[in-house]
Amino acid sequence: MKPVSILRAEPAALQATAAEPDVSANAETSGLGGVAMLAAVVALVGVVTVVQGVWTERWGQVDDNATLERDARILEKVFPRQFGDWEFDADFQADPKELERAGAVGHIARTFRNVRTKARVSAFVVCATGYHASGHTPDRCYPASGFEIAETEHRHTVPLPDGRQAEAWTGTFRKPGQTLRIFWTYGGDGRWLAPQIARTYLADRKSVYKLYAIIDETQIKSAQAMQECGDFLTALLPALDTAVAAAREAGETAPAEGSTNAAAAAGDAPASG
Repeated sequence: MKPVSILRAEPAALQATAAEPDVSANAETSGLGGVAMLAAVVALVGVVTVVQGVWTERWGQVDDNATLERDARILEKVFPRQFGDWEFDADFQADPKELERAGAVGHIARTFRNVRTKARVSAFVVCATGYHASGHTPDRCYPASGFEIAETEHRHTVPLPDGRQAEAWTGTFRKPGQTLRIFWTYGGDGRWLAPQIARTYLADRKSVYKLYAIIDETQIKSAQAMQECGDFLTALLPALDTAVAAAREAGETAPAEGSTNAAAAAGDAPASG
């Protein structure tokens, strides 16, 4: 027997032993990975459930409903009928289906006339939860009503008399024979905002006022429509804030004395979304 052949065989045996997989170690690692993945999935489901619960008001609904109903009564009872150069002109009938889609608990649908320029602007305001108020915007509902987007929405700053600024979105919507300029903004707490992603930003709000200022731009220049609506909001927003704050401070709980919105329109009602 040649010793050298034995020596050559030993490295081969050692290599074969080293190449054998550690089945128990792999099984243990795989098991730990599965547990970690399951834990991650459970955590993700929990987060989604919490977010969805907040957005859809599944929790704390009793308290939220009380606040929402109170603010809806206040809106319908104290909404100003005169502010700046603007005075009440007529109520118009809001579409019940639009109110339902907007989650409106209370609303205002009124046209105002500027005593100096004779311009008319319609105010359509709904009181709803932040989740519902933010989900039905003009860029969705007006195209569904036969309008096309003529001027893409953009954020606009509205100066207020006390030096503050309000934010609003504005854009135009057109169909044969009619063009509407619309401003819309969200408020109710003394600030009027135009968030980029309103549903996320307003998700935890128990109640929100979503306000539309609508002017028929068919027969006037766009610059004039912008000026009239801007002036309308500059005068209206602080007057509404003051009236709402006073009603809350007084502990407003009584139902509104009738709803002026139930009256038939004195003129053609502007489309609302």
